[in-house]
Amino acid sequence: MKRKDFLKHAIPAAMLPFFIDGMRFQAYAATPMLKAIAQASAKNGRVFVLIQLNGGNDGLNTIIPLDQYSTLSAARNNILIPDTKVLKLNGINGTGLHPSMTGLQTLFNNQKLNIVQAVGYPNPNFSHFRATDIWHTASDSNQYLNSGWAGRYLEDLYTGFPVGYPSSSDPDPLAISIGYSVSTALMGPTANTGMAITNPSSFYQLVNGTVDPAPNTPAGHELTYVRLILQQTQAYNTTIKAAAQSVSNKVTYPSNNTLADQLKIVANLIAGGLKTPIYTVSIGGFDTHSNQVNATGGNETGSHADLWKKVSDAITAFQTDCEQLGVADRVAGMTYSEFGRRIKSNDSRGTDHGAAAPLIVFGTQVNPTIIGNNPNIPSTVSVNDNVPMQYDFRQVYASVLVDWFQTPISTTDSTVLNKHFDTLPIFKQGLGIDALQVNSQQIQLLQNYPNPFKTITQIDFWTTGGRVQLYLYDHRGQLIQTLLDEERPKGANTYILEGSNLPPGNYYYQLVAGASQLGRPLVKQ
Repeated sequence: MKRKDFLKHAIPAAMLPFFIDGMRFQAYAATPMLKAIAQASAKNGRVFVLIQLNGGNDGLNTIIPLDQYSTLSAARNNILIPDTKVLKLNGINGTGLHPSMTGLQTLFNNQKLNIVQAVGYPNPNFSHFRATDIWHTASDSNQYLNSGWAGRYLEDLYTGFPVGYPSSSDPDPLAISIGYSVSTALMGPTANTGMAITNPSSFYQLVNGTVDPAPNTPAGHELTYVRLILQQTQAYNTTIKAAAQSVSNKVTYPSNNTLADQLKIVANLIAGGLKTPIYTVSIGGFDTHSNQVNATGGNETGSHADLWKKVSDAITAFQTDCEQLGVADRVAGMTYSEFGRRIKSNDSRGTDHGAAAPLIVFGTQVNPTIIGNNPNIPSTVSVNDNVPMQYDFRQVYASVLVDWFQTPISTTDSTVLNKHFDTLPIFKQGLGIDALQVNSQQIQLLQNYPNPFKTITQIDFWTTGGRVQLYLYDHRGQLIQTLLDEERPKGANTYILEGSNLPPGNYYYQLVAGASQLGRPLVKQ
């Protein structure tokens, strides 16, 4: 790699840490990667907040499948929330929330919360670092990318950075991270988006937009580039501080809650007039291998309960603040974690690294419903059994890009996600989807028969016609075989699975037709 190219990758452009209300603050400059989302956002003023739950959240004790309670109790009796304590949701049977999530329960009941079940990807990775990288770069599990999903889109449409930024027409940073390091989701193919600047006094000629002269040598050209990035960052610093000082928050945020501290600043900046479309915040502690629940006091208490109370209280305060500040209709956000946890708990009152897990999308413009079904829990599970994926996380990204930011589908497919992923009915205004239509299933998938089976079993399903895909996964979430990938007629269909070569154990089969996906477990004897 050429030295100048290395600088463009290694030196994010640009990120300046400073403090507002004692909170570390980092601003990403107007890189080509973020420029396109900013211009799309400028059409509707929309903002999206990414909340990372670092460590891998236990989805089965977050969005609790009450209709699977007996089998779930057999698998994780030492950590399972008592069914009498589970929070109920208006209009929803068989699914509830962790008892610490009272604020999110209120948001759902007030039609401001969407839940997407069992989000993951085929052949999951259980390393924190690699799994996070997969989520941020939107890669396949066996694919290594050097750019993020947001960065690829933006840099494809805007070239020439950093010359000319910021300007009178583009004065604001295009992504801001509060209390968290640079995310690879915001990294473009040719230039990074942010760097930590520890000494603001090193910025040059901020007023007249020039930089100190440098020698006419390769090293001098690189020095000029670095100086340009530094002065660009200082200009964003001024813009951010001006926005922060122009308005005040309308609600009192919970104390001793770092996520609330971060979201308080986000609401302040949005209402202060900053046109930044993307914010990232985070909270750690979700790697709950042990003591996920307290040994005494009930399984509804413990570290997982404390974490979700902080998340729930923080999001609720943020949503209320946005409403009182008059910006709520153009703000949405979502929680995500690098992976979920296993179905079976361990002997340390915890759970180990797993596969799919639910995520939450909030805001006044979301469809207030649950997308997908409760995970089917086998009657007997091993320590290696995972929640099967229902939706690929890149479907969520596609929904954010296409339906929220109004990105062309062709750009999303070819440039950002590198292949087509159907959107999900997360947003009310996305693709004209009506909230009342969300619960109407486009497909039906019956339990295979016989189950358990020894050699042959029958899978029956119903579709509205068109392309149908049927996948078989093992208990770890690894894709074993694509059983079907073809056009099927509308109505009842049958697939005969010949599984004499499969080792005995638990498996899952998944039916995909358009944006609809269903899965069920099967057992090979």
